[in-house]
Amino acid sequence: MIYDSKLKNKDVDGLFEAILLLENLEECYRFFEDICTVKELQAIAQRLQVVKLLVKNKTYHEIESETGASTATISRINRSLNYGSDGYKLVLQRLNFIDEDEEKE
Repeated sequence: MIYDSKLKNKDVDGLFEAILLLENLEECYRFFEDICTVKELQAIAQRLQVVKLLVKNKTYHEIESETGASTATISRINRSLNYGSDGYKLVLQRLNFIDEDEEKE
């Protein structure tokens, strides 16, 4: 089954295909340092940290204090976690941060 994303186009396909070719952390660092600014990478990393804290049921205040993310950012991530495309859940499961049984509760 192919996911039907509103972002889907040949340029985004090319980006994701390039990312899938990366084999280890060093290659990821090298590629992402070239393709993203430091701020962009930090923002993406911060979002992943925020979502991990959300699934641990931390409060917005705790998350804001720990990550420096604004409550607007936390809210947006929470909305994606609960009503988005399940990309966060997929990654968190593969990182063994959550399991599928928790998702069914």
